[in-house]
Amino acid sequence: MKKTHNFVIISFTFFVVFLVGGCSSKESLENNKVEINVAAASDLTLAFTEIGKLFEQETGAKVTFSFGSTGQLADQIENGAPYDIFAAANVKFVDQLREKNLIIPETQTTYAFGRIGISTLPDSTLSIETIEDLVKPEVRKIAIANPAHAPYGLAAKQALETAGIWDQVEEKLVYGRNISDTLTFIETGNAEAGIIALSLYREDEVDFHLIDEEMHAPLEQSIAVINRTSEEEVAKEFLNYIKGTIGKSIMESYGFIVPEGN
Repeated sequence: MKKTHNFVIISFTFFVVFLVGGCSSKESLENNKVEINVAAASDLTLAFTEIGKLFEQETGAKVTFSFGSTGQLADQIENGAPYDIFAAANVKFVDQLREKNLIIPETQTTYAFGRIGISTLPDSTLSIETIEDLVKPEVRKIAIANPAHAPYGLAAKQALETAGIWDQVEEKLVYGRNISDTLTFIETGNAEAGIIALSLYREDEVDFHLIDEEMHAPLEQSIAVINRTSEEEVAKEFLNYIKGTIGKSIMESYGFIVPEGN
């Protein structure tokens, strides 16, 4: 009887140790889960969020995004912000980081070209279909991203200049910090019209008319791994995922033009 009692105690002890050990291992795996931080231009909000979720499901790695103006994100990286990847809306910002030895040079690549267009609310009584329509007196406020640090805002300014109407509409302009903010101006009614990224256009929320790409410099979007990353392999894997079959398909579904060979 005593032997049986001891056997039960020993068996129970092993069970508890196994259970606690198993829980500890699971917690350890969760605590050690790989995470990469991606600084990405605001025009990528919808596309990258979708790509990121699929990447997490396939790899188990966590992807955290910081969406914002390309110029401001580049400044943050220069000042030591702990990003692993930088996805810019204009190649020149990645070029500048490369010149300052802040990226892994062989990882830099052009992953997409963006497009812009004129946006209004679906229930708007204004007839705005071309860029020239923005000069109409009933259009009191026009939203664009700040051209000083937002590539899509610079493209909007270039298109307005090419159309020969910049001087006529300049006083009407309100500037978003980035292209997402610009869309918010329109959605909230704080601007009757705006120039936004095709990639942020959702048919049930706004109307959209594409602007001829010849009216502005190409929105060549570049990406690279930051050289101070501690997760270089996973960062490279995510970059390749964006350029792979799944990433390419998603990018194209949001209106991006993906270069041949990607």
